[in-house]
Amino acid sequence: MNLKEFKNHLEKLTQLGFQLPSGELVPAHFHVTEVAKVEKSFVDCGGQFRKEEKISLQLWEAADYDHRLHPEKLVSILTTATKSLELKNQEVEVEYQGDTIETYALYFKEERFYLIPKQTDCLAKEECGIPEEKVNMNLSDLPANTCAPNSGCC
Repeated sequence: MNLKEFKNHLEKLTQLGFQLPSGELVPAHFHVTEVAKVEKSFVDCGGQFRKEEKISLQLWEAADYDHRLHPEKLVSILTTATKSLELKNQEVEVEYQGDTIETYALYFKEERFYLIPKQTDCLAKEECGIPEEKVNMNLSDLPANTCAPNSGCC
């Protein structure tokens, strides 16, 4: 989810909710301890130079049980960060303390943000000799006439 989408969802909410992949909710007394512009320059395993920019929100919980961050306050924080950090409409990721600092992508549904686990990936599969992943399908699942005799598709 990019920054614009995130803010659009926030502007329609009356309370904030983040759900972890386990189904548990981030406790309602969480704090946003930082909004960061993360710039990464790197060389992938195929030798190609790459640059990436993301926006990172760090969620943190303390023993401050009476604390509640409201959506309009988070929009205000994001507006200040956008000006100060010259943020663009990059993807927003969330850091949250689990067994270590865990990083998540965001998805929104039914008045709540879902934290989606992020995975590593090889960006140069051709260079590394990793075959393209093929999707297994049953022929019966294909629409009729998808692969007619003498059509050249088989």
